Amino acid sequence: MEQLDLESYRKGDVKQITHQGVISKISPNKITIALKGNVNCEGCKAQSACGVSDSNDKEIEVINNTQSFQLNETVDVMLKRELGLKAVFWAYVFPFILMFVVLVATSFFFKEWIAGLLSLFILIPYYFMLFVLKNKFQKAFQVSILKFN
Repeated sequence: MEQLDLESYRKGDVKQITHQGVISKISPNKITIALKGNVNCEGCKAQSACGVSDSNDKEIEVINNTQSFQLNETVDVMLKRELGLKAVFWAYVFPFILMFVVLVATSFFFKEWIAGLLSLFILIPYYFMLFVLKNKFQKAFQVSILKFN
């Protein structure tokens, strides 16, 4: 996976999504960052679908690299914008499409209430597969952190 260009971040390039956060936990493999409310969320068009702007108690885990961080240190969390859109697709858009397709397909064979239940129950194996593939998604959606200056 291609690393984020820190120079474009310093120049304010819009190809990245950034959030300010505080390191809340450090383990040998992962760093847990508590995200603060972001001023940029107010003008974002995807605010209602994002989930980061809903609350101030969001936490994100980042793979610990060789950089040294300390507890309660303020950092910037960066993600490429296209990866953010892919995350929204897999978390919200694809499950909706899956439910709709199952609802339409099963409505030809079953009663409406059974088709509705089946379209809801299809989400259980879908989110279970997301859980099983969690490590693959973590590698694909790498998040970078930068010390706050």
